[in-house]
Amino acid sequence: MAGSRSFNTRRLHSLLGVIPVGLFLLEHLVVNYFATKGAASFDNAADFMGNLPFRYILEAVVIFIPLYFHAIYGLYITFTAKNNTSRYGYFRNWMYLLQRVTGVITLIYVSWHVWETRIAAAFGAEVNYQMMADILSSPFMVAFYLIGVLSAVFHFSNGLWSFFVSWGLTVSPRSQRISTYVTMGVFVALAIVSVRTIFAFI
Repeated sequence: MAGSRSFNTRRLHSLLGVIPVGLFLLEHLVVNYFATKGAASFDNAADFMGNLPFRYILEAVVIFIPLYFHAIYGLYITFTAKNNTSRYGYFRNWMYLLQRVTGVITLIYVSWHVWETRIAAAFGAEVNYQMMADILSSPFMVAFYLIGVLSAVFHFSNGLWSFFVSWGLTVSPRSQRISTYVTMGVFVALAIVSVRTIFAFI
């Protein structure tokens, strides 16, 4: 019974990492990418998202509760995980390790980003292009954001591989190998979008 509960919790953890957390990441990247078109373009996109009906309920139910469940259970997996060399090849073990490391980095980064933006907004600050330009005026913060965002998109992209396995979508070694190429392609595409976005604020 305990084993079945653990299996189902891990599947839920995997599902929440893609839906809704992964979808929110993609939406966030799309909105932020408007910065490459200029300050006014980003401000219009941010203003649209900031004025959605029932925004606080949507943020709590669709973003923060699933995100922090995924993060906290992910930390539990990270610190209780055993080496899986007998199950996966050498490359997949490195990806397993990087998934855990980038998960911890992403949690730190997202928590700080929420503090700098959403919490600040709750106290009256305006989330706009100038806010992000001010944050990224420091070389330290540029490095922090680059590491944080690239960790987030890697964690999502590589997490897709685990999601496909957990939900029985890629069972054979060949399908898992193809999935590796596809998910790493997703990472490269999202990494390019992320880096271009950050430098658009500088």
